[in-house]
Parts: sequence; structure tokens; C-alpha cells
Amino acid sequence: MIVDWSPLRAELSRHRTEGLSLPIWWRDDDATAPTPALHRLLGMSAELDLPVHIAVIPNGATPELAEIAAATPLMVPVVHGWAHENLAPSGAKKAEFGHPHADAGAKTEAALARMRQLFGPDMLAMFVPPWNRIDATVTSGLAAQGYVALSTFTPRKCERCAGLAQINTHVDPIAWRSGGGLVSPEALIAKTVTLLQDRREGRADCTEPLGFLTHHLVHDEAIWDFSRGFLAELLDGGAKPSHF
Repeated sequence: MIVDWSPLRAELSRHRTEGLSLPIWWRDDDATAPTPALHRLLGMSAELDLPVHIAVIPNGATPELAEIAAATPLMVPVVHGWAHENLAPSGAKKAEFGHPHADAGAKTEAALARMRQLFGPDMLAMFVPPWNRIDATVTSGLAAQGYVALSTFTPRKCERCAGLAQINTHVDPIAWRSGGGLVSPEALIAKTVTLLQDRREGRADCTEPLGFLTHHLVHDEAIWDFSRGFLAELLDGGAKPSHF
């Protein structure tokens, strides 16, 4: 696959010329157990020397996954809901915590306890709601339970939300609305350039790490290739990994 990276390279060059820093981070969703795809993902992380924050579904997570995390310093487990179950009302967009329900607080508390039991100090108490949707009533209770960060999708509106650091993702290479596969590389690069321009010109928070979102279990070869190339371009262009 031939990708024209020149628009992204030009914008990254502009950042460097203006003395702007570009923190980046990588989140990958939906892990429960070791798979060949997970090992491939972690291999890419090692090649790039870039941490990957693995959003683990607590209810299905296995001790074998925890063993891999303990042996892989660049793998950072975070909390991905409870069971990744769609509890949205009929006709609404999919969500596990996108609408108030009586046991939401119990589930987020159980999720953190399960992750701490499995991963201990290897995990980060970041809550990643499935489908990136969360109701404000759920968010409001997370800090008291021990969560320190919240991650969804699109540029954040505030650095902290209900006592939590807000650290979102911004670029997703998967064409979910058309059944999967890679979004047009040209469209992904154009979107990223716009995101960077918004940061550089003051329309978005330039201190928020630019987040790349992947889902290793559904990648085809085009997604794997683009993801590696994209992250490598950012790093080669002066971006620096964020450590939380």
C-alpha cells in the first residue's frame, strides 16, 4: 500500500519550526486474553518504542493476559467498562454506560477491583467506556472509586472532568460504519492534519496528547500497515510518547 504522507510531514515540520511540542499516545481496545493479534500489536509497540494502553474488558479478562502485562513494560492495561455489553435503550447508539442505570456504579467499582486484582501496579486506573459513551452521572462517581483518568474520543473540552484527567483519542483507522477495513489513508491523513492545525492555531487544547485508537482483534493487513506507518511518521516528525 502506497501512502502519501507529505501533508502530515509538512504539518509536523510546521510544528517543529514553530517550536511546538506534540505529545502522543496509543490506545487499543477490547482485550481479554492473549491472541496472535495481541502479540503482533505488542511487537509493533516494541519496534516503535511506544507504549500501548490496552483497554481490557474486566469481566472477561484472564490471568494469562495479566502475565503478559507483567512481562511487557510497554503494555499499560486500562479499564474498558465492565462486560462491554450494550445497555442502551432501543434505538439509541450503543453504550454500556451511556445512560443512567441503577447498577452502573457497582459495575465501575467492580471493574476497577477486578483490574487491580489481575494487574496490580501494572495497570492505570483510567476508565474507557465501551463505544466511547458515558453519562455524566456515571462520570461523577468515578474519582471517588479510585479512578484517575477518563478516555473517550474527539478533542477534550477540559483538561479535568469530575476530578479525572481527560485523555481522549482522536484518530481511528477503522471504517466501522461501512463494515470494517481501513478508512481511506488520504482521509485519515487529512483529518490528522486538521487536528494538528487546530492545536497549532489555538482552536483545540495543544497540551492534550494526540491519541491513536486501534482494535487489534479486527485488523486486516491494511490496518496493520497503516497503523505502523502512521505512528512511525508521528515519531519521526518529532512527536513524543506521553507517559501517564
